[in-house]
Amino acid sequence: MPGVVALSLTTAEVITVALILVLAAVVSVMSYRAWKLSRVSPEERERQRRATLVAQGKMGDATVTEMRGDLLFYSYAVRGVEYIASQDLSRLQEYLPTDTSVLVGPVCVRYDPKNPANSIVLTEEWSGLRANPRRV
Repeated sequence: MPGVVALSLTTAEVITVALILVLAAVVSVMSYRAWKLSRVSPEERERQRRATLVAQGKMGDATVTEMRGDLLFYSYAVRGVEYIASQDLSRLQEYLPTDTSVLVGPVCVRYDPKNPANSIVLTEEWSGLRANPRRV
């Protein structure tokens, strides 16, 4: 018959091709799931950054200049360079005093000595706040 391409595969070849396709599909699904599970969420990445600064960061003095909503604005100096930074405290509300106006003033800061602009004032494990939230 003209125009018809005849495929002559044996039963063993058909089974082999089918098994290869099934195996490829299973490997693809498993790879996708492994990739999806290995991705770190932004919240987890931020928590890891804070934990690293608590474990390896240097301490210094800072001044909280303003508390606006969940953002804490502060400034500090490292080796003569002034840094102005902010920290989102929305996930750390339980560690804050009820009256956040007492936070304005001197605090401690933890910063990365290799990148002093990377800093924190409050984490789950450490607080540089001078106002004791347990007493306020």
